[in-house]
Order: sequence, then C-alpha cells, then structure tokens
Amino acid sequence: MATGLLAAALLSPLPAAAKIEVTIPEVSEAIQTNVRAFLSLTRYADRDDVTDEVMSRLQRRIVTETRQALEPLGYYEPNVTYDVVKQGELWKVTIHIEPGRPVRLSEVSVNVTGPGAEDRAIRELLEAEEIKPGLRLNHGTYERVKGNLVRVAKNEGYLDAKLTKHDLVIDRTERRATVDLEADTGERYSFGEINIAQDVITDESMRRLLRMHPGDPYTLDTLLRTQYVLDDTQYFSVVDIESGDPDRATRTVPITVTAEPSRKHRYAAAVGYGTDTKARGKFTWDNRRVNESGHKFKLELLGSSIVTDLTGRYIVPVMDIALEKLEFTGTLRDEELGDTQSERAEVGAGLTQVLGRWQRVLQVRLSDETTTEADGEKSTNFYLVPSVSYSTLPSYIVGGRKRPYFFSAELRGSPETLGSDASFLQLRMKGERIFDMSDLWHLHLRSELGVSRIAATSDLPASQRFFAGGEGSVRGFALNELSPRDEEGRSIGGRNLATGTIEIVRDLPRNFGVAAFYDIGNAFDDFDDPQLEYSAGLGVRYNIAVASFGVDVAQALSESGRSPRFHLYIATQF
Repeated sequence: MATGLLAAALLSPLPAAAKIEVTIPEVSEAIQTNVRAFLSLTRYADRDDVTDEVMSRLQRRIVTETRQALEPLGYYEPNVTYDVVKQGELWKVTIHIEPGRPVRLSEVSVNVTGPGAEDRAIRELLEAEEIKPGLRLNHGTYERVKGNLVRVAKNEGYLDAKLTKHDLVIDRTERRATVDLEADTGERYSFGEINIAQDVITDESMRRLLRMHPGDPYTLDTLLRTQYVLDDTQYFSVVDIESGDPDRATRTVPITVTAEPSRKHRYAAAVGYGTDTKARGKFTWDNRRVNESGHKFKLELLGSSIVTDLTGRYIVPVMDIALEKLEFTGTLRDEELGDTQSERAEVGAGLTQVLGRWQRVLQVRLSDETTTEADGEKSTNFYLVPSVSYSTLPSYIVGGRKRPYFFSAELRGSPETLGSDASFLQLRMKGERIFDMSDLWHLHLRSELGVSRIAATSDLPASQRFFAGGEGSVRGFALNELSPRDEEGRSIGGRNLATGTIEIVRDLPRNFGVAAFYDIGNAFDDFDDPQLEYSAGLGVRYNIAVASFGVDVAQALSESGRSPRFHLYIATQF
C-alpha cells in the first residue's frame, strides 16, 4: 500500500508556481524603473503563494505607489490605470501611465562661499549646471548636486564644508519648482605629521615616494596618487594609508603609512600571440630590492617569429624615486625589420627626470650592429648614439583630470667625431588627441613623424631605419611592410616616416565600444614623393580604468586585391 501511495504521489502533477508579470508600456525606461522599484507587486513577482486575496490587496496599492514613483521624476499629476488578467497560475498586470505635464525648474540658485569657492574642482561642479531653469524637476539629480557640493569640497581638503541653504519649493498648481542651494567650504586643511611604519627601504627613500608632505593642501586625490605610486613600485605587498582625526585648531590631518614587503625575487613566464609578432614568449626575473635604497635589477628574455631579445637592466632611483631613475642596460637583440635583419649588442645608460608634467630621458648607447640587407649583403658597424626625449606624463601619475592628449619627441644621433662608423641625426615625434563629441561619441586622432639626416639610407643601421604598417601604424598592412623597396620589391627601410589615423569611437554598455578608422602613411626617403598608403576598417573595444583592448579588421585601400587583416588593439590612458 505504501508503495502505491508513493507511486501515486510521484505521478500526480505538482502545483504550478504562481507568478506576477508586470508590463508598463508607452513610457520611458526611467519611469518604468522607478515604478517597478516602488511597486509592492515587484516584491511578490516570483513568489508562489500569491492568493486571490493577496493579489486583491496588491492591486489596491498600484495607483498610489505609481504616483509616488513619478513624483521624484517631476510628474505630480499623472493619470494611472491598470488591467489585471489571470491566466492559469500567472497574473498579468498592465499599468497604463499618462505622466502629464512635469514640474519644471523656474528659478535655480547654486552657490559656494568661503575660501574654496574658486577651487577648480568646485567651479567645474558649478559650471556643469546639472540643474538649471527649464529642466524637468528630478529629485535624484537635486539630491546628487546637493551632496556633491559638500563631497567635492571635502575631497579638496575643506573638511568643515557644510550646506548653509538647501531649499526645494514645489508649486504643484503652476507646475514649477525653485531651488536654492548654498554651501560654505570653510578653511582648507593641510597634511600634518606623516608617520611611516615599514622596514622595506630606507625612511628617506620611502618619504621620497610620497606625493604629500607636511604643510601641503590635504586632498583625496593626493592620497590616491600616493597609494598608486607605492603599489606601482613593487616594493610592497600591502600598503595602508590612514588619515587621522583632523586637528581643528591647526587645521591639519595626520597621516599614517603602513607597508609590508613584497617578495624580493619575482619570476614570470608568458606565452601569447600577436597579430604582428605571431607566437611569442617571454621570461622575466625581477630582483625588486637589491638593497634598502630601492635599487632594482631586471632580466628579460623575449622570443617571437621576428625578434629575439635578452636585456638586463640595473635601476638606481634618484630624486623622486617613483618617477626618476638612472638606468644601466645591456642588450643582445636579433630582429627582423621588413626584409632586413638587425643583429646588435648594446650597452647604455640613461637618466629619467620629471619636469613638471613632462618626462625627460637623457641617454647614451654603444651599439655594435650587423645589418643584413634584403639581398643578403652584410655590414657591421659601431655606433655611439646619444639621445634626448621628452614625453607627457600620464595624468593618473601627476594627478588632476584625465588628460585627452599625449605627445613625445626624441632627438638622437651618431657622430663620427666620437668614434661612430657613420653619422646620422634623427627626430621622431608622436602625438595623440581625443575629442569628446558627446558622452558616447569620441574622435581619436593619432600621428607619427620621423626625419633622418644622412647621406644615404644604406649608411643607417637597420635598427635606425623607419618602417610602417601593423597595429599602431597603418593597419591593413603587415608589421614593417611599408617602406622603400629595392629592385626585387623587398622592404629595406626608409629615412623618413609619416603616419596618421582618424578614428571615431562609439561607447556601448558594459564598457564596450565600436570604432571606425582610417589610416594613412608610409616610410620613405624623400618628402617630395612620400607614396602614402591608406586603409580603413572597424574594431571593437573593451575599456578599463587605464587602458582599452580590442580587435580591429582593416582593409588596405591603396592596393587592390588584398585581403582584410586582423589586428589586436591595446591603448593606455594618457
């Protein structure tokens, strides 16, 4: 009998789970979202115990809750009706909303008083004019602006900032609202005593890493940049920066920095694939702390289908040890450049310095290089190559707003008077600029220019010749494919270079984006006859805080009969 009852229970159908399906047609997504958040129906939508009695009680709330949901969006006189249909165990609820005329802002006064009233971050907040006459009243926007007045002031060091006025008056009859907001920044606070608890590097070296010093204006941005710099050094596994209680009498904030050491030695191996390099692999050994002064040593072995490189670096931090350094290098490199080959052994020394928002690198290299031309002819020469370069520092290092541009320039040469087998002088410049056409559309311009002064291109070692093509250059062509060619049509490199890119990017949800681009450029010997190649294509992007990644497909347009090429896209924040 028990078996029969069990079988009957297993064979009998399970009761269907009751569900509630809510539809809100013909209104904006913002209205739908707010209404669903207010509705009691939403909380019962997936429950299986909704009886007729419960549903009757929920229906009686629909009009009231919908009207409450519309008020924060500025709609105070909506017309709300609804239909409820039961299909089996499924309740289908359709809510019809006629929002009516919204309440609009008629008078808006948003002011900041006090010593910080002219602070850049505060002025930018006011100039954004998120609330201004004529706009529909939105309580969420009003509350955000009200909160930001105090939040931004405190982030800039005005820790006593407070609202002195916050009036929102609504006239439902006239459907208008007035806003009167005022904040007083109070005096600005400064960094007080900075206590450091660590035994990883010397106290002097540690303090040279900090972005703040006693007496500097206290800002949240300074604390975040200090955190970034300390993490980026790789000296520490854990860094904690804690602000103490503000001293109201001296208007200072004490800081405590605590750090734990990272592993001294780091070994890493990686394999990958690049559209230009094909299969590639890399092995790295880092000695992150040779001594307590923060010296570093790095050995790197790189291999791919076009290059093999073994490089050792000894780095001595100087002055601002996060950004400035004296670096000694030794390199053995075998590299394919177009249809030429470069085999060289180099030693060098370079001094990296920070000049405001610019980085300068003074460098000298001794190079013994064997160049194998496209026809197989080889030549070995010695070069002494001094150089100087300037580039903009990334905005996340120097602080402030994200910079929409990047520029770098390098002047290098090899004088026979100092023992080189040939003399040459080169200038190479690169610039990028992003224009925000709207919140979702962006125009990205990029250009590169290289100029050499030398009697003949053959006097230039292969590593100093210019080539174009590949990702970051003229897409649609292979890496280093574009340059002057010999009688057999082989790419041999040029004395000069010019490339340019116009790219339009459309942002998509979830940090994705799409891009359309046009590339033009080439490497050549004579500016009077550059013979520029060009291409166009489409790409997809994925954006994170400091970089963008993606894939591009490009079609060469200046040469017929070519197939599209795929390129990986990697770009870092300026």
